[in-house]
Amino acid sequence: MTTTTGLPVMRETTYDIGARQIFAAETGDGPPVLLLHGGGPGASGVSNYARNIAELAKQYRVIVPDLPGYGRSTKGIDPADPFGDLADGIRGLLDALDLEKVHLVGNSYGGACALRLALDTPERVDRMVLMGPGGIGTTRALPTPGLSSLLNYYTGDGPSRPKLEKFIRHYLVFNAADVPDATIDERYEASIVPEVVASPPLQRPSGPGALRTVWRMDFTRDPRLNRLPVPTLVLWGAADKVNRPSGGPMLADRMPNCDLYLVANTGHWVQFERADLFNRLCADFLAGRR
Repeated sequence: MTTTTGLPVMRETTYDIGARQIFAAETGDGPPVLLLHGGGPGASGVSNYARNIAELAKQYRVIVPDLPGYGRSTKGIDPADPFGDLADGIRGLLDALDLEKVHLVGNSYGGACALRLALDTPERVDRMVLMGPGGIGTTRALPTPGLSSLLNYYTGDGPSRPKLEKFIRHYLVFNAADVPDATIDERYEASIVPEVVASPPLQRPSGPGALRTVWRMDFTRDPRLNRLPVPTLVLWGAADKVNRPSGGPMLADRMPNCDLYLVANTGHWVQFERADLFNRLCADFLAGRR
């Protein structure tokens, strides 16, 4: 059964994970796959993967959480180690679901979460798909215009729908017309929840420990990357304006079991912009068919 949006009916649960709550929706049967969303303003799990859930659920048990700081999960992220805090929250979700080992699929901020979880506890990850993940070579060049737009959303004159629309249509995707107005409206409303405005989940590191935080957030500085055993597929839009496509070869060069697929005429949102291609590659890779 599907809803009017084309999504399957999903079971919705809020889990107590230590001092925070994490919301997750799930559907389908089979090997468990967690879909971890990106970190743009107003992002959430189901909205980020609206074009993928139904197809992947034909073969997998698809679990779609709202990352800590987003959606219906508890707001607030540890600014000293944001990727580690995200990974801790999702690992706690795995424990709550009684899942010893899962596939991870992560877009952008969610890709950084997946990669950190795999580095910290590789025994919990079966296979991993990363789409334009954050934290790749970030100390080796200045932020891209797209990442600066994202980080500046809550600064200056504060959040607004025009700022969000510019980020999404100009920086997030290759074809601006591909994103419906309703998607921008939904994300804008989620981005101005008072708790989020008071403590944005994605912001520039600051304070005395900022340099250490910045260094820790660049996975290419982590020696564990060179020996990470998890089979990984990296998908990167060739026209990504948020995270540089050069991050793809960086991962392929360092990770011993990494396949790289550069997607032409595609921006930062591969799973949305090239949904048919993504669904096929993702399903086949997780099943070990490539």
